[in-house]
Amino acid sequence: GDDERFEYVYRFVSRDRYHPGDRLRHATLLDKGVLSVAKFKADGRLIWLPLVWGEGPLSPANGFASQADVLIETRRAADLVGATPMDRPEDIETNPFNGRVYVALSKNENRTSERKDAANPRSNNKHGHILELAPPGAPAQTPDHAADEFRWDIFLLAGDPSYLNAGARYHPQTSRDGWLTTPDNIAFDSRGRMWIASDGANDNGFADGVWATDVEGPGRALTRHFLRTPRGAEMCGPCFTPDDATLFVAVQHPGQEPGSTFDSPSTRWPDFDDAMPPRPAIVAITARGKPIGG
Repeated sequence: GDDERFEYVYRFVSRDRYHPGDRLRHATLLDKGVLSVAKFKADGRLIWLPLVWGEGPLSPANGFASQADVLIETRRAADLVGATPMDRPEDIETNPFNGRVYVALSKNENRTSERKDAANPRSNNKHGHILELAPPGAPAQTPDHAADEFRWDIFLLAGDPSYLNAGARYHPQTSRDGWLTTPDNIAFDSRGRMWIASDGANDNGFADGVWATDVEGPGRALTRHFLRTPRGAEMCGPCFTPDDATLFVAVQHPGQEPGSTFDSPSTRWPDFDDAMPPRPAIVAITARGKPIGG
């Protein structure tokens, strides 16, 4: 994902295959392959458009002298092939439980009603959303992540659902404490549940944090608040140990909010010492005697 307003979702398919334990071979997996960019169709299809020099508009006539030019001016190449401009694609993760791919789109206040589309359905999108991409075969069979065409759907539209003009969309039983804004990073535990960290809720008058939800069954998109940040901070990088016993999160820039200064910050987390400024940190969360969320 290219984390900027109206930029794109990309995929790279290596020419070579992954071989467990062969570190030397892994060092060259990104040397040969095909970089593609996503076009989200209104009928629910996702088409991967190859960014290959000499194909279509990616030619010397448009200033591309080689594949190197395509890789340097990738944004312009994506413009020319007709990819779908997105609302800040911040993080893209594959769920090992169902083989589907999830895209966290943080926000895009610059999208006008004239520039809305099926995959980015809100103008002045202050709250962001999450898309679900389904490669052929997922979830019942082995997913083909190298396929030219996927299916896609909106997993949730973030924001406060009590405000009708926010256009938020979750599970209908989501509580007033369960909704979120500006999804930034996502992770999956060993059960395939999605954990969402946010960045930008402070701009909307709320605290960032971590939310959890099922992706399948009756609890799909039923988000639950798990953890909040200190004042002025964002939450990012959620990561589980393989046994789900510990969840790591990164707390960035605590105290970064209007009126807060170095000499007089709004918080002195995590030391709470008048001689120390607020500091970012990695937090490890454990549940006694059971997995996180168990």
